[in-house]
Amino acid sequence: MSRQFTSIADLCATLEDRSFDRPPAIVSNAHITGVSVARALAAHGVPVIALDRTGDGVAPPSEAVVAAGEVTFPLDDPDGFRDDVESVAAALDHDPVAFPCMDEWVHAFAETEPEGVRRPFADRDVIANVLDKESLYATAEELGVPFPETYRLSEVDPDGAADQLGFPLVVKPARKREFEELLGTNVVEVADREEFHDVVTEADEAGVRVMAQEKVPVATGEDRSLASYRSPDGEVLSVVGNARVRYPQGYGTSCVVDTVSDPELEADARSILEESGYYGISEAEFVYDRDREEYVLLDVNTRPWKWISMPVEAGANLPYAAYADAVGAEYEWTDPDNARWIYLPDYLSLLASTPSFRDVLSNEEWTALLSGEFESTRGLTTGVYRPSDPGPALQILETEFGGPDYYCSC
Repeated sequence: MSRQFTSIADLCATLEDRSFDRPPAIVSNAHITGVSVARALAAHGVPVIALDRTGDGVAPPSEAVVAAGEVTFPLDDPDGFRDDVESVAAALDHDPVAFPCMDEWVHAFAETEPEGVRRPFADRDVIANVLDKESLYATAEELGVPFPETYRLSEVDPDGAADQLGFPLVVKPARKREFEELLGTNVVEVADREEFHDVVTEADEAGVRVMAQEKVPVATGEDRSLASYRSPDGEVLSVVGNARVRYPQGYGTSCVVDTVSDPELEADARSILEESGYYGISEAEFVYDRDREEYVLLDVNTRPWKWISMPVEAGANLPYAAYADAVGAEYEWTDPDNARWIYLPDYLSLLASTPSFRDVLSNEEWTALLSGEFESTRGLTTGVYRPSDPGPALQILETEFGGPDYYCSC
């Protein structure tokens, strides 16, 4: 376990005094997704180093993390970030393997290309094309993969697009990061033409490409994603997950996710990855359009995400598959089993705040969670909470009851 979150200098000094029998992994940022990736790798004996701009995330106190420290935030100073990561790599006996867990960290590793660091994902041009929704939807259109009715405002008159879509509609960026920096969110729903013009004008003045998209009549509780690792030679390990419950309901982040079988959606998502040339861990997100009566593609995340522990629990350890390919180790893939993932802080908040919501967990599942039995059996797992690794859950409690908050869109 990492007993403390240190400066970059102290972190490097600590690592120089350590010896590892295999290449360590670097996870950043060091929060909910980061601790899940760390646990997936530590289960196979991989030493994990957590990097972040602050020590307030939940990963540093985990038993799965051997050391943790502060690095320059890449959006503030990309060169400083690269220098910090290279100093960490230089302090190790083996070239580490990078696992960025948010878009800004993905871009940082892909664009600055720190020396001495293995990156188990496609190069920056491929990533940029996948994350750019104009490019992504163009690929989907070529392949016949359904996606929401969308107009690129760089190519069509905004008023004409609004006339076709009607209100309310949503404004989305071609590249999420630029839009989030401008408006603090990655999607804006507008109710009328005036709101629409305001958002479009602000984006245009900042040089941010945006699109107008229909507000999809989504079937609540039916969102599905392909969780996958695609190797450089095209082999795919994958699981389809159903975000059965979100908090807040309908539009919030996932708090209960189940495995489901959906060969058609899986084929659509795989075709996008293959056509784009992307390899690495990814999540292809779909929602069910009630009017069309079919799933439509919303987004592809080229990184691990909040419920990455679900495919691991199902038997598809995506982080370790990526690590094994990066270092030339063996990992035998098996057909995934059924699994359920739950994020208890959000799920308990939903139960407490929404009397109309009916609990989807069985008494047996609650018993397994409270007793800790779920850790020794297959089929149920959690985000953060693990009785055998209490540090991350304690960090969540300290944050909830007055400790320093940690911003993360997850």
